[in-house]
Amino acid sequence: MGFRWFVQREAGELGLRGWVRNTEDGEVEVVASGSEADLAELRASLRQGPRGARVDRLIEHYLEDREAEELSSFRIDGAW
Repeated sequence: MGFRWFVQREAGELGLRGWVRNTEDGEVEVVASGSEADLAELRASLRQGPRGARVDRLIEHYLEDREAEELSSFRIDGAW
């Protein structure tokens, strides 16, 4: 399973809103909104990653309330 698909599944099971996508420099960017407990669970899943994945680091930024309100159900952005 690819990393983006893994993130979509995990976030969807938690009922989070947002998206995941690959960046031009080969990293994966995740934007998620939900309860602090659900976000903590997603963080733990991201650190582990799917089988065979290597996660080097997580960088966190917090959304402003108005940004989070604009998010819809969790999706993969830019999937081909």
